[in-house]
Amino acid sequence: MAHHTFTDSKFKTEVLESKVPVVVDLWAEWCPPCKIIAPLIDELAKEYAGKVVIGKMNTDENPQTPGQYNVMSIPTVIFFKNGKPVQSLVGPHSKQTYKNEIEKLLASS
Repeated sequence: MAHHTFTDSKFKTEVLESKVPVVVDLWAEWCPPCKIIAPLIDELAKEYAGKVVIGKMNTDENPQTPGQYNVMSIPTVIFFKNGKPVQSLVGPHSKQTYKNEIEKLLASS
C-alpha cells in the first residue's frame, strides 16, 4: 500500500503539523464511490512520494476529524497546506482533477 492511513489520534501531528502538503481521502467500507477513487489515491501517493503526504481516513473508525471539517458525504478529499484545509472535493473525481489540486498545493508557497 502506497498511501498513508490517517487516524483521529495522529491527525494533528501527521496532517496539521506536516511540513509538506497533505491530501486526506475520507472514505468508508460501505461506500461504492470511495472504492472507485481508491486506486487513484494509491497511484497519486506513489507519484508524489516525498513531496506530498497522501492518505486515507476511514470515517467509521475516525468520526472526530470528519465532524471537525463538516464532512457530510464521502468520498471527500481534503487538501491541507501549512495545517489548513485549502480545498476539498466531494464525490469521485478524475485522477487529473486531483493532480491539478496537488500541483496547486506545490506551486503556492
